[in-house]
Amino acid sequence: MTANHLPGRSAGSRGGHAASRRWPLAAELLVATTAGALHALSFSRLDIGWLQLACVALLAWRVGASAAPGRAALLGGAFSTAWLVGGTWWLFISLHRYGGMPAWLAGLAVGLLCALLSLYLAAAMAAWARWRSGRPAADALLFAAVWLLAELARGVIFTGFPWVAAGYAHTDGALGALAPWIGVYGIGAVAAGIAALLAAALRASGSGRWLTAAGAAALWWAPLVLPQHFTEATGRLEVALLQGNVPQEEKFEPAHQPEALAWTLRTLAETRAELVVAPETAIPLLPAQMPEGLWEGLRSAFVGGDRAALVGMPLGSFETGYTNSAVGFSAVAATQPGGFYRYDKHHLVPFGEFIPPGFRWFVDLMKMPLGDFARGPLDAPSFAVQGERVAPNICYEDLFGEELAARFRDPASAPTIFANVSNIAWFGESVAIFQHLQISRMRTLELQRPMIRATNTGATAIVDHRGVVTRRLAPHTRGVLEGTVEGRSGLTPFAWWAARLGLAPLALLAASVLAAAAWRVARDSRTTLRRQAQVPF
Repeated sequence: MTANHLPGRSAGSRGGHAASRRWPLAAELLVATTAGALHALSFSRLDIGWLQLACVALLAWRVGASAAPGRAALLGGAFSTAWLVGGTWWLFISLHRYGGMPAWLAGLAVGLLCALLSLYLAAAMAAWARWRSGRPAADALLFAAVWLLAELARGVIFTGFPWVAAGYAHTDGALGALAPWIGVYGIGAVAAGIAALLAAALRASGSGRWLTAAGAAALWWAPLVLPQHFTEATGRLEVALLQGNVPQEEKFEPAHQPEALAWTLRTLAETRAELVVAPETAIPLLPAQMPEGLWEGLRSAFVGGDRAALVGMPLGSFETGYTNSAVGFSAVAATQPGGFYRYDKHHLVPFGEFIPPGFRWFVDLMKMPLGDFARGPLDAPSFAVQGERVAPNICYEDLFGEELAARFRDPASAPTIFANVSNIAWFGESVAIFQHLQISRMRTLELQRPMIRATNTGATAIVDHRGVVTRRLAPHTRGVLEGTVEGRSGLTPFAWWAARLGLAPLALLAASVLAAAAWRVARDSRTTLRRQAQVPF
């Protein structure tokens, strides 16, 4: 008996003689890169969540055909880099067109960022190659676990950048029914497990192929049987959402500010909705910089009646620090300290809103204004409007569902409506607008709260608690979106556990699966070594 015939974890036991199916490395990298680029299309204007599964299945198929963890890491890194570049290429616009960076340096910066963020998936694929067993169900579970850990790492470490997380591709699909239970990361993990089963079906033969494919199909449709109704209506609120469409190059230029500011102030005063919302930095001036009497006039316009306003603007001073804020004016807010409601952005953008230690040179090179803000509290109070509790979030804060869920720790004071105020003019006429709307829709599914969005260039929209866009303005136009939004009360399972534990349950579950797989491989290796020691050669 030779070592190749001893019981144990051979290449064949892990995927049908994987080594014999290995392609040249250049060919496999080309396939992985192409699959990653196509994967980015899952986060476009098209409803093609199936493409997300197909691309990940292609990755799992090629990684499964290689027994080497190092090779698997290269394939995972290539896939993820192409995915992130294809999904976030618009960062180039902010760095080059508005930040003043040379085109080559802006392109290099985006590429390096995506490559660094791809190290998480590279490590995940190496772990899967190292600890998979060759059993389709077990390997699919392990693939889902390592995929989940990689996405959690990208979404949390160094303040997190979870844009185009895999679960967003399924906002409109059957897997979207999992949102109020396990959130976007959980959806991404389930999708990864299904993709791994599809890859196993490609490698299998005979009845095993069809049984594995049937299992993947069952997992795809199974979420539709889960309960979906966890909240109830609290009331209806008439809203007006402003979209100023101010070009980014003019927004902070004093020569161009008067016209845009006049339109914003005039529209705030004339709109008769119960709540009028203006975008992030719709007023790009500190109160002390505004013309004399303008601040008090704005506040007094909403003190004496039933109307309320929520307006994005900076606050603070050199001594106390500056904040990216949303200011609320109403009769109730007039009784609060300072005479207005205040929400300060908590989750700041690295380099855009705060400067990580050691990177001041980078921000100076970008020449971007308003570059260093102070943080607001995580669990901020809501803005009371006509019996509804409106919870603001600014720009990409709505990427972090676990942070929005923190406001549900006390159900009695939990938001009934979310309001996102954004300025995505930094990214031009790109797919970033649609992607951000897709993100907001996922938050409404997770928390079953409506989201009203007032943005500078789009997407200004009203999204109900089921993720349905009920009203929307055309992007890159100036206008006011008027409509009615229905507030909701009650807790989804996701809101309940994420409010108390954050993302820890998902991380612990995935880590447990990975640890069990590693223990099993170590046990099998010890068993093989003992048997080898007993066999004469």
